Amino acid sequence: MNSLQNGTCTLEFSVTTITDLGFWILIEDTEYFVPFEEYPVFKDATVKQILNLTIISPAQLRWEILDVDIELQALENPEMFPMVFR
Repeated sequence: MNSLQNGTCTLEFSVTTITDLGFWILIEDTEYFVPFEEYPVFKDATVKQILNLTIISPAQLRWEILDVDIELQALENPEMFPMVFR
C-alpha cells in the first residue's frame, strides 16, 4: 500500500512591510507581526531571505534557507510562547 502525498497549502500570503523593528506577513485576511526582538535570526537576514517564506500547514510558516519555523499561534499569542535565546 502506498501512502498518499500531503496536499499543498493554498493559503494566500505575502510579506507586506519590513521595518527596523520587524516585518508583517499578510495571510488571507489576517496580518501578523514578526518582531526582530523576539526572532533575532531575522534581524541580519536579507530581504530575499525574509521573502523566501512558505506555509507548510495552515498553522505553520517556514523559512527553509534560515532553518526557521514559526507557528501562527506563537504570533497570535506571544505571551503563551516565551522564548529565550542565548
